[in-house]
Amino acid sequence: MGVISVHKIICAAVWALCAAAAVPAQTPSPQSRDVIMIEGMVRNSAGEPIGNASVVLEEKDQPKPSETTTNSDGTFVFTPDHPGTFRITAKKSGFRDAVVEGLALSPGEKKRVNLVLENPGAAHTSAMEFDDKPNFTVAGVTDYTAAGGHGADTSLRTSESLARETSALTGRDKTPSAGDRALESRLQGTLAQSPNSFEACRKLGEFYLSQARYQEAIPLLETANKIHPDDFENSFDLATAYKSRGDLAKARQLVEKLLATTNRAELHRLLGDIQERSGDSLQAVREYEAAVKLDPNEQNYFEWGAELLLHRAIVPAIEVFTKGNALHSKSARMLAGLGAALYASGRYEEAASRLCAASELKPSDELAYLFLGKMEKAAQAPLPCGEEKLARFAAEQPGNALANYYYAVALWKRNKTSPNSAPVQQAEQLLAKAVTIDPKCGDAYVQLGTLHAARDEMPEAIRSYQKAIEASPQLGEAHYRLGQAYKRSGDNVRAQQELQAYEQFEKVQTAEVERERRELQQFLVVLKEGSR
Repeated sequence: MGVISVHKIICAAVWALCAAAAVPAQTPSPQSRDVIMIEGMVRNSAGEPIGNASVVLEEKDQPKPSETTTNSDGTFVFTPDHPGTFRITAKKSGFRDAVVEGLALSPGEKKRVNLVLENPGAAHTSAMEFDDKPNFTVAGVTDYTAAGGHGADTSLRTSESLARETSALTGRDKTPSAGDRALESRLQGTLAQSPNSFEACRKLGEFYLSQARYQEAIPLLETANKIHPDDFENSFDLATAYKSRGDLAKARQLVEKLLATTNRAELHRLLGDIQERSGDSLQAVREYEAAVKLDPNEQNYFEWGAELLLHRAIVPAIEVFTKGNALHSKSARMLAGLGAALYASGRYEEAASRLCAASELKPSDELAYLFLGKMEKAAQAPLPCGEEKLARFAAEQPGNALANYYYAVALWKRNKTSPNSAPVQQAEQLLAKAVTIDPKCGDAYVQLGTLHAARDEMPEAIRSYQKAIEASPQLGEAHYRLGQAYKRSGDNVRAQQELQAYEQFEKVQTAEVERERRELQQFLVVLKEGSR
């Protein structure tokens, strides 16, 4: 490619909108004073502040928005004279608008909002040509204090959850062992007859490895390795078993020994797994890239993309998953990974379309539906194709509590302005079915309570929220909504108790989220010229 001109450095694909709480659009934050304030900053996707950008504050159903411009350091301030739910839009010529929806403010509340204005071409990475090199370089790592992502904290937390679940899919699409006891018995019998046989040790060790019985697999594979130390497949399986059991030093030593004599993609992929588990995420992503260069198969592409997404390198993850999808168009998990990456970049409708396409590839697999359901729940507006696919999920898996719950969420979202309509009645039936299937499904009880509250059926709403807390005592949203229901019913004492409980749970949850973010390193990415 020759000398590459560095266009920009991204410490995060976008900056988190840190101030919105985990309960969308209704989160209270009582203060001792009544002054309401919104502080914010507008940056570009390289993290640089943008001065003289227009920032508009709008309130639903109010005709007169407030408008200001950013200072030279990209900062701005609004001080609304009353509480409400607001929308903030940042604009500047040459950039795509950035929008925050559903920003709820209570008396005395102060929130901080960060917005990222992207170049129109920056977020839309097209598929690489098959012989193209990637348009990015992972240059280093930094801490996770400004988590890359898009949207208010609810959306950010959802995208982080999807990233973790995408990473967990790296073991999918492998053919599992049948776990046949008769096969195990035969292999044990063969080994008893020939205890020094390479083949007997190898076969039984391989069987135990396929069953994730690493303690039993390792001694057999070690014995086979002593008999034939140059056997690649046995050495690879032994390194895999070491890694899976947590013997990372032994695993790394064996893989590096193999790499010294043969440069194979699966070795780089395995070394990437070992480095990630050892905490060296920078070296891990380089190993995954090396694996793709040697063998651009589905698994190698997926693990590379999942590693980038896990560490919030959103734009590179989109690029890798897009290329992976172009090469492996029948991979449902590749589409799911692409959907998760698009969601993290704030491209919610595109994300939903990829998940819907993934559900078409594997209609009986719950993966795409669960991702889509999470997105549907977190999104401000109904997602295209969401209701249709979630309806199929519930129809094909009627005994799945989450299938019923997520379909109910989709129905409610599209029809909540008519709480007595037939679709909402159907949603109520689905929620009742969900909690019957899984009495611990606290989210379904919360949604039932919300439905009753919309009908002003406060006793029923209170009972549903109480059941949600019984099912999931740590579910902060249930305490918050129960507090609001008590308040509407005139029981201010109980209302205050539940709202205090909610605030305590939120503090604990926020602290835990921040701890997880600090522990997970974030990639420092260089985008090359032409990647805009």
